[in-house]
Amino acid sequence: MPAFTLKLRRYDPESGQAPFWQEFPVELEGHRSVLEGILEARAALDGSIGIRCSCRAAICGSCGVRINGEPGLACKTHLEEALRGARDGAIEVEPMGNMPVIKDLIVDMDAVHWKKVQRVTPWLINREPIPEREYIVPHENMVDVTQSMACIQCGACVSDCLSMEIDPEFVGPAALAKAYRFVGDPRDAEPRERLTDLSEDPHGIYDCTHCFKCIDACPKDVDPMNQIMRLRRRAGSDFEIEDSNNGHRHEAAFVKNIRRNGILHEADLLADSYGGKLNPRALPVLLKSLPTALRAVLRRKMTPGKVLLHPHSRQAKELRRVYDEVEGHEQPYQLNLYVEGHDEEEDSSASALAKEQKASSSAEAAPGAGT
Repeated sequence: MPAFTLKLRRYDPESGQAPFWQEFPVELEGHRSVLEGILEARAALDGSIGIRCSCRAAICGSCGVRINGEPGLACKTHLEEALRGARDGAIEVEPMGNMPVIKDLIVDMDAVHWKKVQRVTPWLINREPIPEREYIVPHENMVDVTQSMACIQCGACVSDCLSMEIDPEFVGPAALAKAYRFVGDPRDAEPRERLTDLSEDPHGIYDCTHCFKCIDACPKDVDPMNQIMRLRRRAGSDFEIEDSNNGHRHEAAFVKNIRRNGILHEADLLADSYGGKLNPRALPVLLKSLPTALRAVLRRKMTPGKVLLHPHSRQAKELRRVYDEVEGHEQPYQLNLYVEGHDEEEDSSASALAKEQKASSSAEAAPGAGT
C-alpha cells in the first residue's frame, strides 16, 4: 500500500509554544482524501491533532485548509493529487489564512467569516404586499442568483483574499457574494438600501482589488469577485449611486480614459476620477499625489513625456467603434456561470419536436404530397 507523508502545521495556544511543523507517515490508497489521511494520523499516531470536519463529501465546507499553500477542502483533495504539488515529497497542510487559529488546523470562523456575513443582512426582506400564495419569480432572475447560492461557506476565499490581508475590515468576498444573492433577487424590498450601504462603506464593494485569488480558491465556482463586480454595476449603472468613496466615478474614469486614448493613460486617471483636472474636487487630491508622482519619476517608473503627452493607440478608432456598439445595446448582457443554463431534457424534447415539425413540413412540400 502506498505511503504518504503529511506535514501538518501544529499550534496549541494553551501550551505557550510557537507554531511548528510535524510530519506523519500514513499508508492509504492514493485516491483517498487528505482528510482521511489526517484522520488516520490522528487515530493511529497522535490523538491531539485538531481538524474540523463533518460531511466528508465537499458539501458542508467544514474541512477548509491550505494544502501545499493553496486553499481547498481536505475531503475533496486526493492524496495522490496533493503529492504532485508537494515539496520534498511531504504534503503540507496548514490552517486557512486571515482568521485566528484556535488549534492546529482549526480556525475561528466566528471572529471573521461569520461576522462579515452577518454584516450584509443575509436574509430576504419581503416586498409588500406579501402574496397570498407565493412569489412568482422570473426564471432568468433565479438563474442569475444561482451561482452565489452555491456557496457552502467554507471560507476558502476569505483565507486567500489579499484585500483582507491589507485591510482586515474589508467585508470580504464570501459576504459580498452572499449580498448579491439578495440584491439580485426581485423579491427583496431593499436592493438600493443594500447597495448604498455597501458603496458608502470604505471597506465595502470598492475595497476589492481584483486579485482573482477568491476565484481560484472557491471549490464551488461561486466566483466571489464576479459577484462583487455585479454589485458595483448594479450600484453605479442601475441605481446611479454616487458614493463618497469615489468608487463609481473611479471605475467610470477607466472607461472614459481608455475610450479617449485607446489605451490607459494613467497620468490622467486620478484627475478623471474627480471630474477632470479643472474640477475643484480634483485639485486637493492632485496636490496630495505630487510626492508619489515625483518618486515615480525619480525611480523611472514614469517619464515626463508619458505624463505630459497623451499616447493614442493605433486601434483607438476600432476601440471606439466597439464602445459605441456595446453602449448601443438596449439592455446590458451580463453573464455569470449559470446564466446560460438550460434543462437538458427540455432541450432534447424541444430539439426532437423541431425535427419532427421540420420533417412534417418537408413531407407536405414534397411532390405528390397529400395525393
